[in-house]
Amino acid sequence: MIWEVFRQEKKGGYHTHCGNVHAPDREMALMFAQIQHARRKPTHSLWVVPKEEIGEVDHEEATFGGTTDKAYRWAMTFNTDIEFAQEIADSQREQEQADRARAEAEGDD
Repeated sequence: MIWEVFRQEKKGGYHTHCGNVHAPDREMALMFAQIQHARRKPTHSLWVVPKEEIGEVDHEEATFGGTTDKAYRWAMTFNTDIEFAQEIADSQREQEQADRARAEAEGDD
């Protein structure tokens, strides 16, 4: 019987699949999993699961809730023209001049 092995590296962390072992029962599977998958790496706990007990649904059988295309989140789709960019640059330059003038006025006091 094939047992899939999931290893937790630190307490509170996720169990991640790390391989499988061949064993006749759960106790032997745990022992083999300790030897093969936890002996050389930091391990907090191990799970062993019979392979036939694991179910799977892949993208061809089902849709997983919506689209993964998030292009609408990128601001690159907004059109900005050169005049608008120049207006922003002018505004920023005026703000820098005002900041310098304010700093000089505060330094004179």
